[in-house]
Amino acid sequence: MPRRQNGRRYTWRRGADPRSSAATPAPSATEPTTAQDPAPDSVVHAALYRDGVRVASPPTLTDTYRQLRERPRTMAWIGLARPTEAELKSLAAEFDLHELAVEDAMEAHQRPKLERYGETLFVVLRAARYLDGPEEVDFGELHVFVGADFVITVRHGAAPDLSAVRRRMEATPDLLKLGPEAVLYAILDAVVDGYAPVVDGVQNDIDEIETEVFSGAPEVSRRIYELSREMVEFQRATRPLVGMLHGLMAGFAKYGTDEELQRYLRDVADHVTHTSERVDGFRQALTDILTVNATLVTQQQNAEMRALAEAGFEQNEEIKKISSWAAILFAPTLVGTIYGMNFENMPELGWSFGYPFAIGLMGVVCVSLYVIFKRRDWL
Repeated sequence: MPRRQNGRRYTWRRGADPRSSAATPAPSATEPTTAQDPAPDSVVHAALYRDGVRVASPPTLTDTYRQLRERPRTMAWIGLARPTEAELKSLAAEFDLHELAVEDAMEAHQRPKLERYGETLFVVLRAARYLDGPEEVDFGELHVFVGADFVITVRHGAAPDLSAVRRRMEATPDLLKLGPEAVLYAILDAVVDGYAPVVDGVQNDIDEIETEVFSGAPEVSRRIYELSREMVEFQRATRPLVGMLHGLMAGFAKYGTDEELQRYLRDVADHVTHTSERVDGFRQALTDILTVNATLVTQQQNAEMRALAEAGFEQNEEIKKISSWAAILFAPTLVGTIYGMNFENMPELGWSFGYPFAIGLMGVVCVSLYVIFKRRDWL
């Protein structure tokens, strides 16, 4: 890894706008290419630097290799987006990249990690950005090869915006002159800073979900589940970074890391730790919200079941009343119907007290049924 080249000090504020610097702005992020390379469209940017100043912008990988050999004490910074297998093999042959690292760079969906292969560092980072429209988190993947005189970035996804990192570094040549190690730290800083808008967006989503939970929104359960899955991915992106950065800090003395870069790395590590803690808090909050939502849904279902039971009870009461009055009215109807047949041999048909007796019998039966139903609370 590069050593500090002189005793000059510099100041680089985190998040400073490079346009406020007097340094020459960087060329366009997309350089013209030639047919010499297998898939030139994947080469987003390639540049050579000496003492923190850009000295060349080769249009192809072949030109980059040639000019790097011709210019001593020069650093190459090559950026690629979804490169082809032929391009990665070409880079591996030129810069002696380990075959396992190259294989990982070809395939996305790697976990964040930091590995050392001889004099080359291989770093995998998971960048994130918050999409306001669909209100979701989009994850990208970045593979970084860092050697003594080169930095190679392989990007899978839209995030992060490495052109902004390049412009910021070119606006601070005193930092860029420290070599590939400084570029690596700048990339780490950009990835970690990119987590802040995601954290803010997720916090807003959680606040909205809490409101929806207590307002009884029907689709809130699905939204909680989707956001919980995103937080799992976010946790997988941030948690390994804490150990990776502490691993880099452990090598400060061994590799003679510049003191200012050491402070810079500690600052990035603090931000990663803070972000990781926030993400852990989000997961716990979503778990609690899901529990509360399940409780509220259960309470709502119980209330609906209670309302149905009460309605059923009231309906049963009405049915009992109707049935009771129907039975009371049925008794005199039965007596009147039988005695209304006027058969010759019917008992008491010629009795002078038959009519009053029939009327009395009807009254006694009706009153008896009424008393019975009243005692049973049917009426």
